[in-house]
Amino acid sequence: MALLKNEYKSFLDDLEKNIKNKEDLEYIKERFTSFIDGFVKQMNDAMDYKEEKLEQLENTQKDLNERMAKMQQVIDNIEKDIYSEEGFDFEIVCPYCNNEFILDIDENKTEIQCPECNNTIELDWTGDIDEDACNGSCHSCHGCHEEYDEEEEEIEKQDDEDM
Repeated sequence: MALLKNEYKSFLDDLEKNIKNKEDLEYIKERFTSFIDGFVKQMNDAMDYKEEKLEQLENTQKDLNERMAKMQQVIDNIEKDIYSEEGFDFEIVCPYCNNEFILDIDENKTEIQCPECNNTIELDWTGDIDEDACNGSCHSCHGCHEEYDEEEEEIEKQDDEDM
């Protein structure tokens, strides 16, 4: 900007040296100043427009960064849930009071306490199911496996007879 001011002053000084008629000189100065003022106004308007657009872009970028951060948190939580080695959520049915509850337990825990009846429930991590111990009250069970098979056969016989 300083370079432009120096060039403008040099231009006016040159006019004053070379134009002897004072009326012509004043007319040229006024006309040139009017032209420069219009030019500078257009430049300022263009700069204001560009600054406004730049501010909009910065705000949009800020909004996108915030959204990306939120999405990254969700992804991190999903990843943590999937690959967590801390423990797992298990739905447990108390064998004493049939209360269903969910706990976050790891495989090192061998027993828990029912929040309803306060009885201690032993956890078996071997995966072996003792069929003789089934009492038919499991949430996802239809009773003992053998009893269920017998009931199913009887229902099938009745269906065959009805046809």
